[in-house]
Amino acid sequence: MTIMPSWSEVLTEIQLTQNHIHIAQNKSPLDIVRRKYLKALFTKENRNVIAYYSGWLQKPNNDKAFINDDDKNGFMAAIHKMDRSKGLDLILHTPGGQLAVTESLVDYLRKMFGNNIRAFIPQLAMSAGTMIACSCKEIYMGKQSSLGPVDPQFNGIAAYSVKAEFQKAIQGIKDDPASLPIWQAIIGRYHPTFIIECDNVINLASNMMREWLKTGMFAGESNSDTAINHIINKLNNHDDTKTHSRHIPINELLDMGLKIIPLEQDQDLQDIVLTIHHAYMHTLAQSASVKIIENHLENAVITFAKI
Repeated sequence: MTIMPSWSEVLTEIQLTQNHIHIAQNKSPLDIVRRKYLKALFTKENRNVIAYYSGWLQKPNNDKAFINDDDKNGFMAAIHKMDRSKGLDLILHTPGGQLAVTESLVDYLRKMFGNNIRAFIPQLAMSAGTMIACSCKEIYMGKQSSLGPVDPQFNGIAAYSVKAEFQKAIQGIKDDPASLPIWQAIIGRYHPTFIIECDNVINLASNMMREWLKTGMFAGESNSDTAINHIINKLNNHDDTKTHSRHIPINELLDMGLKIIPLEQDQDLQDIVLTIHHAYMHTLAQSASVKIIENHLENAVITFAKI
């Protein structure tokens, strides 16, 4: 068993690499160290590797950190020249983002690799990132890893909360007609069709998850509808999850019925995945990069924050 470097050891390796690179080479030690370990994962598993990393923790107010249409170009560049028969191991660290874009990205990845995609979650894949993970045939997580609720949001406002507020207003007016002016001021913030839009986006998220689970993680399994509906009801249910930012650990996800493989079952695999994660977190902390889509062949599309 090869012992892979820890967070602090990766940082030391980056610093030592910096000391040994000649300026004329025009190479970043951050890039060199990341790509070294992406190749190590490819060598171990003999599967294509793409890391999809967002720097929302380091740069929390940057909209580019979220899933958006520009990401399609990053995945196209990463998949170019791959032997797609080897499948794909997708390392995810993302806060989520646009629902329609997520649908398009999953559709594209499946057209390229079919159902031969595994998701690795070293730390966090939230919201639409959880949906991407659930579109894969397997999810690898450690004790430190979390997915999140998939209840849709409008500019940070939960669609479920909007619906609940409307229902509360209706009941409040029934109970006390004199409260009508108060409730008008509250619900007047929303345009007339907003409640319908909330219903539509909640149903869309559930339908996307249902289709992906049925054709991915539960492909070929008869009588899987009950299990799939249970997963969706748990993840797309604001009453239980309470907050969109809730971190759901591996044990709860296993109880829901998701097919998750603990990284701890293969120590070598866990070490490589966590070392890759450390390398990306150092890159996002030490550079202006806000998103990185990169493969084991050193093809990368890096989005930088405006300075």
